Amino acid sequence: MGRIGIIGGSGLYKIEGIKNIKPVSVTTPFGRPSGKFILGTLEGRDVVFVPRHDVGHRIPPSHINYRANIFGMKKLGVDRIISVSACGSLKEEIRPLDFVVVDQFVDRTNYARDMSFFGEGIVVHIGFAHPVCPELSAVLFRAAKGLPVRVRNGGTYINMEGPAFSTLAESNLYRSWGMDIIGMTNFAEAKLAREAEICFSCLAAVTDYDCWRSPDEEVTVDMVVKNLCMNVENAKRILKKAVKEISEAKTCSCGSALKDAIITDRKFIPAKAKKDLNIIIGKYVR
Repeated sequence: MGRIGIIGGSGLYKIEGIKNIKPVSVTTPFGRPSGKFILGTLEGRDVVFVPRHDVGHRIPPSHINYRANIFGMKKLGVDRIISVSACGSLKEEIRPLDFVVVDQFVDRTNYARDMSFFGEGIVVHIGFAHPVCPELSAVLFRAAKGLPVRVRNGGTYINMEGPAFSTLAESNLYRSWGMDIIGMTNFAEAKLAREAEICFSCLAAVTDYDCWRSPDEEVTVDMVVKNLCMNVENAKRILKKAVKEISEAKTCSCGSALKDAIITDRKFIPAKAKKDLNIIIGKYVR
């Protein structure tokens, strides 16, 4: 079994209880990751942790090097990623301090972020109808259900550009589309993890009702941070329980996502692409 990757969102910059800690700098063909990766053991399992905004929250959503973060995870032997993310609720029944184990995404970043490893002489079309790993998500949901928190199994996460919060018109538009929660980071991570053949699951922590609920109830940083602090402690409890329950065996198809997805004739794939992406495509491209 490979290592378990954990991506920390807003407020989650470290996880108490990780033992045998070893900070590691990783080089990638896509530049510098958000920061050093923390290798260690959590509840007896090998884990790799990275805070996507870096320690101290210094990288805004639009400037995160998502490709470097996921590539770094792959390079360090990660085959499962749990991504923790703060989000706003677009439905009355999904309340602040709740958690959502996301099962669908809609992207509204208009491709402002690099979210594919491919394109330089190699064309790949991954299947992405179901963007999260069902097995890993089920483990995450069970772990949360065993704790005194409210958790929703499944929900659609709309990924806005940010860093500003929604306008009232946007918030109401997303509600009319049937979206459940809104955030700024997770779509790129899910897509890149699929390209890297890594199982991916998202634990979304609700901090607010966006701005649709009341004309006088604007989202403020104070509101978000207050709920964030409470959510972070619960997220850590869920993570510690979840990593223990992840099975070594896999029956999902995440690990073979590229099997029939590489369209480019192998003889036309540039040598540099083959070298740079070897840890991802090496078993299919010689």
